[in-house]
Amino acid sequence: MLQEIRERAQGWVAWAIIILITIPFAFWGIDSYFGGGAEPVVASVNGTEITERAFNQNVNRTRIQLRDQLGRAYDPALFDDQRIREQVLERMIRETLLLESAEAMGLRTSDQAIRAAILSEPAFQQNGAFSNAQYERVLRLQGLMPASYEDSLRAELLVSQLPRAIRETAFVTDALAARSASLLHQQRELSYAVVPSAAFETSVEPPTEAAIDAYYDEHPDQFATPEQVKISYLLLDAAELAAPDESIDEVSLREQYQLRLDEFTAPEERQARHILLSVPVDADQQRLEETRERLQAIQQRLAAGEPFAEVAAEVSEDPGSAGQGGELGWVGRGSLDPAFEQAVFALEPETLSDPVRSRFGYHLVEVLAVRGGEPRPFEAVKETLIADLSSGSAEGIFFEQAEQLATLTYESPDSLIPAAETLGLEVQLSDWIDRNGGEGLFANPAVIAAAFSEEVLRLGNNSELLEPSPEALQALVLRVAEHREPSVRPLVEVRDEILSLLETQQLEDAAKAAAEAMVARLQDGEDLTTVAEGFEVVDAGQVDRTATALPPVVAQLAFSLPRPATEGAIGVGSTTASDSGDAYVVIVTAVLEGDPAQLGEDELTAEARILTRALAAADADAVLADMESQAKIERKPVVAEEAF
Repeated sequence: MLQEIRERAQGWVAWAIIILITIPFAFWGIDSYFGGGAEPVVASVNGTEITERAFNQNVNRTRIQLRDQLGRAYDPALFDDQRIREQVLERMIRETLLLESAEAMGLRTSDQAIRAAILSEPAFQQNGAFSNAQYERVLRLQGLMPASYEDSLRAELLVSQLPRAIRETAFVTDALAARSASLLHQQRELSYAVVPSAAFETSVEPPTEAAIDAYYDEHPDQFATPEQVKISYLLLDAAELAAPDESIDEVSLREQYQLRLDEFTAPEERQARHILLSVPVDADQQRLEETRERLQAIQQRLAAGEPFAEVAAEVSEDPGSAGQGGELGWVGRGSLDPAFEQAVFALEPETLSDPVRSRFGYHLVEVLAVRGGEPRPFEAVKETLIADLSSGSAEGIFFEQAEQLATLTYESPDSLIPAAETLGLEVQLSDWIDRNGGEGLFANPAVIAAAFSEEVLRLGNNSELLEPSPEALQALVLRVAEHREPSVRPLVEVRDEILSLLETQQLEDAAKAAAEAMVARLQDGEDLTTVAEGFEVVDAGQVDRTATALPPVVAQLAFSLPRPATEGAIGVGSTTASDSGDAYVVIVTAVLEGDPAQLGEDELTAEARILTRALAAADADAVLADMESQAKIERKPVVAEEAF
């Protein structure tokens, strides 16, 4: 198809097209064509603009990272889109400030640092090692070129230098670490009363219709459904294109076997032992002759039947093997001195060599056993050959059909059926999917971006050919089958939800009010049992911060209350558990500090390390806040993306 276009784009028609293209270049310049024109901005930092496009890319990347980190636990409803967008903008402002400061200080990121970061990135590795093909594929799926990715990585590493330098200056004194450890091991003597929300079911009035209507009107986002699409798609998978075993003949298999004979041949290894009499490399002839004669005398002892291991332990001057009777274990080619290796691989098993000269001295060598060196039989590798030939055939078929798929779906942009019929593929249909993606194929951000692109969603065309998986050889073309605009569920549909929410809130409010009244009476001098008026009272005794027997909200409140000012006084407060709606009234009667002297050195060291990290983060945040206060920053309001 591309060749046909090239052949027809000749003569006066082609020249006319070129002239038409040249006119806007002359007026607006090539920069505008590549996105260098007046692009919408969301903020500027000392004159440096943060574009709307870059901002939206970072927002989408943040959503993807959240989904990747949480896996199946990810629920878009738990993350407020407006808040995410605001946090992303603030992060981009800080990064712009840091980049500006780093460049002003003359900081740089070396090419070696870029290379190291790329080589160590797990996403670019296969079988634990960097793969250039995997690197290029991952970047391609994200719509990036290696040069642009490396530029962004250089900036990212540069941005991290200043905060890292600040953090590395943080330190903690022994006294501060001891005080922190003392607070960490502090114990408090407390008791508490439970005020269950269920106790007020008969005393609260049911929500009125007006209250239900008001709640619905005031919380439309709570009942909103996001923009969604159902996707029709064609998936071409190389794994399903493998040639059947019976189509691969015996002759082809044996040809492949011969071509790959080295692959099926294990390297020859020999189990050897030796006796060494060392000689300096620059020894004179007399020294060489004397050493050789000594070794020949040892050779005669062995020939007379003395055990090799005993003789080696007695006379060998190789400190690494003499104690093991001269044993070298299994050795392969390329791991030994050349002259010594030649002798080892020339000997028959259980044969003693004549004296062998190497750069270390003179050796007597004995080969005990030989393994490897012979190819595995054809029958033993036949299944591997069949699988590899099938896979290779499938790969060729895949690329041929992927090209057809791209051409057919481009020539019929309003339907997948012609391509499906020609290639024998099934038109598949997804579930409803929003802009946060789904599972499987639709967890890929490139696939979701294509599904919600203007070309596919608004104009109703087929997508371009996509690669949905960096691990599998697959090609995907999709189109929108159904589209649902974002909407608010009708009141009649959510009325029962609102009723339940309001009833729960009324019970929580009643329990909270009762707990606060109890706190007031306790502060006036009454005791807990009296003010509890039949509610459960628990005497917890002395507890530490890690106490698991207490409700978490009770422990949190107990260790945040001020210590009793005088003997006999109390610290008192109330809190509500968000999961149950029950309220708690907590009394602290005594505080016992932890004793640093009773803590181990390792524990104090660990506490100092934790404090150092906290102080380092606080220092970096303080510097960033100061930089931000002195910078000229202009922000535009950021709102959730609107649907088409």
